[in-house]
Amino acid sequence: MTMQPSDGRTPPPWLFRVLGKLAAPWLAIRREPPGAGADLVRPDLPICYVIERYGLSNALILEQSCREAGLPSPLVAMPVGDLVGRRRALIALSRRQGYWFGRPRNRTHSEGLARLVARLNDDPSLDVQIVPVSIFVGRAPDRQSGWFRVLFAENWGVVGRFRRFLAIVLNGRHTIVQFSPPVSMREVLQHDLTPERNVRKIARVLRAHFRRIRTAVIGPDLSHRRTLVDGVLASDPVRRAIADLARKENTNYAQAWRRAHRDAMEVAADYSHTVVRSLSFVLTPFWNKIYRGVTTHHFDGLKQNAPGHEVIYVPCHRSHIDYLLLSYLLYVNGIVPPHIAAGVNLNLPVVGSLLRRGGAFFLRRSFKSNALYSAVFSEYVGTLIGQGVSIEYFIEGGRSRTGRLLAPKSGMLAMTLRAYLRQPRRPVLFQPVYIGYEQLMEGKSYLDELSGRPKQKETIWALLRGVAGVLRHNYGKVAVSFGEPILLDDILATHAPDWRERRGELDAKPPWFGDAVDDLAQRIQVNINRAADVNPINLLAVALLSTPKYAMAESDLLAQLELSKALLEAVPYSDRVTVTPLSPAEIVAYGEEVKVLTRTRHPLGDVLSLDGEQAVLQSYFRNNVLHLFACAAWVACCFQNSRRMSQAGILRLGKLVYPFIQRELFLPWNEEQFGEHLQATIAVLAERGLIAFDPESGQLQRGPGQTDEVFQLRAIAHSLLQAFERYYIAIAVLVKNGSGAVSAGELENLCHLTAQRLSLLYSQSAPEFFDRSLFRGFIATLRELEFVRVGENGKLVYSERLEAWAKDSKIILSRELRQAILKITPDMAREVAEPPALPVEGVEPRE
Repeated sequence: MTMQPSDGRTPPPWLFRVLGKLAAPWLAIRREPPGAGADLVRPDLPICYVIERYGLSNALILEQSCREAGLPSPLVAMPVGDLVGRRRALIALSRRQGYWFGRPRNRTHSEGLARLVARLNDDPSLDVQIVPVSIFVGRAPDRQSGWFRVLFAENWGVVGRFRRFLAIVLNGRHTIVQFSPPVSMREVLQHDLTPERNVRKIARVLRAHFRRIRTAVIGPDLSHRRTLVDGVLASDPVRRAIADLARKENTNYAQAWRRAHRDAMEVAADYSHTVVRSLSFVLTPFWNKIYRGVTTHHFDGLKQNAPGHEVIYVPCHRSHIDYLLLSYLLYVNGIVPPHIAAGVNLNLPVVGSLLRRGGAFFLRRSFKSNALYSAVFSEYVGTLIGQGVSIEYFIEGGRSRTGRLLAPKSGMLAMTLRAYLRQPRRPVLFQPVYIGYEQLMEGKSYLDELSGRPKQKETIWALLRGVAGVLRHNYGKVAVSFGEPILLDDILATHAPDWRERRGELDAKPPWFGDAVDDLAQRIQVNINRAADVNPINLLAVALLSTPKYAMAESDLLAQLELSKALLEAVPYSDRVTVTPLSPAEIVAYGEEVKVLTRTRHPLGDVLSLDGEQAVLQSYFRNNVLHLFACAAWVACCFQNSRRMSQAGILRLGKLVYPFIQRELFLPWNEEQFGEHLQATIAVLAERGLIAFDPESGQLQRGPGQTDEVFQLRAIAHSLLQAFERYYIAIAVLVKNGSGAVSAGELENLCHLTAQRLSLLYSQSAPEFFDRSLFRGFIATLRELEFVRVGENGKLVYSERLEAWAKDSKIILSRELRQAILKITPDMAREVAEPPALPVEGVEPRE
């Protein structure tokens, strides 16, 4: 009599049990989804498992996985009898044919599937649920793995038995078994088709399903780099560009083709699964050396959305580490790393080749005047999208030196949209990603650049010196948070509902194209901010940078940290924002531990401060989360120079200034929603006693003098006050010079110099205060909202609305500050020489 296992499952034949025990020490299986078990399937229907390729190892892996999950064995017949042959509940769509050391062939006909369909046709009362199962051996070797193991990890090739044996021995403890939801065979059979056609149809659907899962896990089956380049050069747009260049430069087609070939080889990645696996092996100890931990948020949503979509990863860009970090996290969590658009400045000797094999493709900073290069690059991107290759690029164009999101550049987005309009094979999904650091390895170089020193050119020697320096430090923790995805079809449905019917007319740039790209760029930046992670360093920076000397008594700092956390929890910015679970006391202790805070002992109470260069660096981390406090900061700003103000007045002025704040901080609300958040914030501040309702005047009021509540309001307001100072500088320069006196470029330069001088004379503002890009964005918003327009002579002409807007600033900015700005504002538009690099408070100049 055959013994039944204690869980009620029918045991497999004795031979498989023996082989399973021999294989068990070499296998460690991770099931996907992690909770996959008996609740995955319907208990009322027999189960038949379907795998992509048959092999003894796959059967044993599936049997062990089912045993661990409490599912019926695939190696015994179904309760209703032997339906698929060989007394198993297992179907393989293809089977290797070949000897142990021979070159295997792949036979795709499935006799078991044919038998199952025939039996269901014969017995209309019978139904079976099929469960597709994907098996991957050796995808992610760990830090104890040998280099040799990556050569035998999972790929697209059909391997022989000996190679599969080595893969199990070397990499079996890194096996992934992914169960897909069951499907009723009775529901998918079509009665108007013959059994043979039903078999072909079901097999085709299952093969497409397995390809989709395999692509998501190990990446697409890429052609050789030269084959891909040849396809790019053979496309009609590139051939036309080659012919145009030959005609323009009076040369022959072959010479122009060779130039196009050089451009294509400069651009194209040379993706290697082996190199990617090797890099994952190397990077694990690297992350453990330089970081205290890497945390991911909302990753499960990406794993659900990625299969079946062309995924475009669009992270914020804060560090060179962004490239490696995101690809590494995707890989070790079961998603293929994307191809990454990298600046050609990173195409260094040795390093460039390694990055290229890791999926990097290179682009020049500007190629508007190079029609041939533009055609080659656009066609290459289109080819990747057409092949279903996931891509990563940074729409900010470069790393943020201030900690804020930069105004998006639309070039790569436009190329992606054009490629999809031309070949909409798979739906395109944009995945915004927020990356938050506690310390930046490029922090000092960012300060140098903001202070006017030229950016250092990347060289192989500079890279080696940088790596050596990086390995001597620890940079705290990192958070990678995946924002709400954006479907390109949704964007197109908004701007061009009939785009599919008019695809033949879309070769030229349609009138709605620019608006669609701008809308997409804005949504990406908004969704990145909506996925922010608030770490202890962010909260310390927000609190301490609000004081003149970047210092607080310990009791005040603890109270301010508690208030900041309470505001984030009481008026949530987004359901994807995450906040450190540490208490205020634990945040302070952590700041001291990582040497961000300096404690000064004093009999009346310890003082905690940011010292020297550290104080200036912390403005970067404050700016990471500035948008989360925009509502609270605006309400607090309204009480800086006035004790009383009506709620209606706060809302009116808030809606007036909101378009400028929204564009600078990429806030997610319209004006009405902003007003609702302001009201909710006012209620929280009133509940905590920072402001109160005065029944006599019917207005809101703050406390008098220098109470703790007034101190807390001032600290909250400070994060937004510098933005209003910049706004007032721009308006003061414009009004003082007169309408039609300065151009946009001249205004930007004068604003930059005025802010720079203001910071030298009156405050300890960080260099990001006079960052040109912030003034450029404000001037652009003035033009968009028609506060100013460009006159016939190219100068800016402003309306009375601007002067009225400037008058409201007295509510926010003190009289002393407004007078100081007016005093140093240039009174005529003239060319001003570029100033020398200015020293930053607490930063020693370096040679």
